[in-house]
Amino acid sequence: MTRLVLLRHGESQWNIENRFTGWTDVDLTVKGKEEAKNSGALLREAGYVFDEIHTSFLKRAKRTMKICINEMGLKDIPVQSSWRLNERHYGALQGLNKKDTAKKFGDEQVHLWRRSYDVSPPKLDIDDPRHPSKDDLYSQLSQDKLPGSECLKDTVNRFLPYWFDSIMPSINLKKRILIVAHGNSLRALVKYLDKISNEEIMKLNIPTGVPLVYELDKELNPINSFYLGNQDEVSRRMDEVLNQTKID
Repeated sequence: MTRLVLLRHGESQWNIENRFTGWTDVDLTVKGKEEAKNSGALLREAGYVFDEIHTSFLKRAKRTMKICINEMGLKDIPVQSSWRLNERHYGALQGLNKKDTAKKFGDEQVHLWRRSYDVSPPKLDIDDPRHPSKDDLYSQLSQDKLPGSECLKDTVNRFLPYWFDSIMPSINLKKRILIVAHGNSLRALVKYLDKISNEEIMKLNIPTGVPLVYELDKELNPINSFYLGNQDEVSRRMDEVLNQTKID
């Protein structure tokens, strides 16, 4: 049996401001840093160690990873960063308040943009300063790889090549892997691992800063999965994600 650990970054500044973040490179809040530290404590107390870490290009994931590993007392762990692990690109919604957007377009439409498998938000124009082509982080990527908007299906399609080419070979070499990424990039992987339908994936919410452990068989099929920590707290954080667009 192999254990794979997934970790969504801690609360970011735009999480607390309830904005669509996507590829915008915002940092953690004080609470987010504490969540990252707590995730490291949970992993340390449960006896986890890692041989390799995979994370996105975005600082909220990278900082979460560093705080978590420091709390575990681990040093000199190889880290691979890839744009393929970035959050889903929210297109023209990036930077907008989620509740305000729901008031303008309606709960149902915004729920589709946030949680459906194949409905993309409005696309960013190539000349928009928010477009990833304007960000030095992606200067080495060809234009055809830079999205103006993505649905979850798009995120699955860019994540899975990295899974097959970079993560699976390491797991097959018996390396203990931690993936620190984002709500939707991790939803993409969970959908693949658990074979979740396009309809059921809409109900899946991954909380910030809580380690999600997968136990895999020799073919890397899931045997079991569970969150570390207090399960009531995990459920509360899931509800927080669900209610981000709820109009009071």
